[in-house]
Amino acid sequence: MSDVHARKETAALASIAASAAIAIGKLVAGLLSGSLALLSEAGHATVDTGATILTWLAVRASGKPADEEHHYGHGKYESLAALVETGLLFALTAFVVIEAVRRLATHDANVEPKAIAFIVLIASIVIDLVRWRSLSKVARETKSDALAADALHFSSDLVASTLVLAGLAGTWLGYPQADAFAAFGVAAFVAIAGYRLGRRTVDSLLDRAPEGAATRIRAAVMTVPGVASVDFVKLRPAGAQVLGEIGVGVARTLPMERVAAIAENVARAIKDAEPDADITLTTAPLTLDNETALERVLLAAARQRRAVHHVTLQEIDGRRSVSLDLELDASMPHVAAHDAATRLEAAVRDELGPDTEVETHIEPLETRELAGQDAPGVVVASIEADLKAAAAAGDVVREVHNVRVRETVAGLVVNYHCRVNPALTVSAVHDAVDDVDRRVKLGRSDICRVVGHAEPLAH
Repeated sequence: MSDVHARKETAALASIAASAAIAIGKLVAGLLSGSLALLSEAGHATVDTGATILTWLAVRASGKPADEEHHYGHGKYESLAALVETGLLFALTAFVVIEAVRRLATHDANVEPKAIAFIVLIASIVIDLVRWRSLSKVARETKSDALAADALHFSSDLVASTLVLAGLAGTWLGYPQADAFAAFGVAAFVAIAGYRLGRRTVDSLLDRAPEGAATRIRAAVMTVPGVASVDFVKLRPAGAQVLGEIGVGVARTLPMERVAAIAENVARAIKDAEPDADITLTTAPLTLDNETALERVLLAAARQRRAVHHVTLQEIDGRRSVSLDLELDASMPHVAAHDAATRLEAAVRDELGPDTEVETHIEPLETRELAGQDAPGVVVASIEADLKAAAAAGDVVREVHNVRVRETVAGLVVNYHCRVNPALTVSAVHDAVDDVDRRVKLGRSDICRVVGHAEPLAH
């Protein structure tokens, strides 16, 4: 059992003891004095005792975790208990009003204000005050509907006991009808307590969203970077928790990892805004107004899980032209590769318009994980010399270093580092490194792959 539920159960058990003591004391004092107001309060206290027992049972049940039959937990047990308490309060109100009217109409007001009645009422007021403050504190800290209902009972008892005390004092001073009028006051406060409790209970059972919660959650989520829109927020109370759903829109061009990160940030923002909320999040891809043509081409390729590079976009006489390199499995039959390229071209046209010209260049993609070993030192030295000579011929790539050569079944794989002028553009560096790679491969038929990594030249 969690600390929160332990506190709730302890508070509920203490309320049962207090309510039972008050009910017994008021019943005895009411029978001895004949006070309708006091007997009404005894009935009210008896109802409260039954209500606090229901509260205790509801608190115990609401603490159970979700199961196969109750997917959202058992928080509604507290609302159900509060609904029963509401019915009992209204039934008691009706009885008190009817009896008070009968006594006024028949002048049957045989009330003997005895000392025990005053003692019981004063003790009841003190107990009600202590329990009301204690229950209100626990209910506020644990967000318990059932304990809040109990606190409401004790606060109404406190006022009602005060009215009964005033009625008995009036009778003692020679006004025999004061007790009946005090009973009307008791009935009014019991009815008010029942109405407030009933309204709150019905709101909970009808899944009325907590006031202001949706606005706070929406505002918090919209501050999360990457969230383009909040499409809907649906909330409903379930005991101390707020359950619900939220749908947010994110740019459709974002990778899945980025969308997952946005979802985590949204969940944290919701927890900060509503700590007791348990919200299910769904993300919907949105077409944003600031999407570039390149992003849309890459998105079309990503949907088909195709690797593309060297995407070139042109505008020719009002017509868009797209060319790109498409990497496909080197062992794939050409007819299958052509079909894959055709499907990608169609997807790009769907994105950019049917009049878009799309050209694909198919490049072989090595899908195997090649087993290999370091080449002999003489081979490495020879290739390093070739790389330095090729770099010198181009006069852009400098300081070739960290040369590694591996022997594989597909041929030699060469990796090396070099340095270039840091002011050069990516395009210029790529062309220069590519030129070195091409020169080296032309001189050696045993090389299948050359990968050059360019670093900025130190100032």
